[in-house]
Amino acid sequence: MTHGPEAVAGIDIGGTTTQVILCAPDLDVVDRAEVATPAAEGGAAMVGAALDALRRLLRRTPARLLGVGVGAAGVVDSQAGRVLVASDSFTGWAGFPVTSTVERALGVPAFLDNDVNAFLRGEVTGGAVAGETHVLGMTLGTGVGGALWLDGALYAGPRGAAGEIGHVPGFGDLPCTCGGQGHLETLASGRSLAARYAERTGRAATAREIAGAARRGDPHAHAVYEAAGAGVARAILLVAGLLDIDTFVLGGGVSGAWPLLEPVLRKTLAAEPPVTGRPVRALPSRLGGDAVALGAAALARTRLTAAAR
Repeated sequence: MTHGPEAVAGIDIGGTTTQVILCAPDLDVVDRAEVATPAAEGGAAMVGAALDALRRLLRRTPARLLGVGVGAAGVVDSQAGRVLVASDSFTGWAGFPVTSTVERALGVPAFLDNDVNAFLRGEVTGGAVAGETHVLGMTLGTGVGGALWLDGALYAGPRGAAGEIGHVPGFGDLPCTCGGQGHLETLASGRSLAARYAERTGRAATAREIAGAARRGDPHAHAVYEAAGAGVARAILLVAGLLDIDTFVLGGGVSGAWPLLEPVLRKTLAAEPPVTGRPVRALPSRLGGDAVALGAAALARTRLTAAAR
């Protein structure tokens, strides 16, 4: 691992798959791999699968690895490099020392961030909102996550929860998976789309299947996506009014149905512009499945550059 051009790596450990990318120091992606995440086998197995994939990349594309960034689902302690809280999709993930495990295995510095923070960093670095200084990133997947980019840097807040728009109340009275009520996640996550569709039709379907039904003219499928889009637009308008932000980027599996979400988003945003009168832009992710891994690699590059000063 010590020969060849310099490189940084980015890892996205998701509940189903793990993405690994190898980047030149300017963050151009030179190679990538995707492997299944052994989420039921514990933290060591999950990080081990990512490391095995990265080692394969380094054998295929020899490089001198400078550092590794990791984006992980759940609440993380970036300073300590460990996962604090994880969903029930993972076994033995909460409390797992991610960065120290990677550092011992590879002998290079490792850095950890929440996957939504990494998503936004990736999109600001080289995606749909490249170069923007003030952005809210939202991921619409199994749940709804959010992250803030203010004055050209990620803003985590004093307890690391800034931008978590998915768990803000005021979006109806449905129970949320977190134990709250009326959160945006009850309308706009993949789980909630499936639940709302089942309530209407009595049929079980995934968010992807519901999107397909909507495209084929199913009025119930169209209605649940319209409600999701309206909820997301309202959340965007709240953030735009509070923080004077007019640029938003959306990622995650549900955002893959952008043609279903965009019409109601645009209509709602145009009907209620913020007090500044400046148009609000809501953009789909440009990086897709690479966003979190690229953001993690960008974090590694930033920290390594700062340490070298």
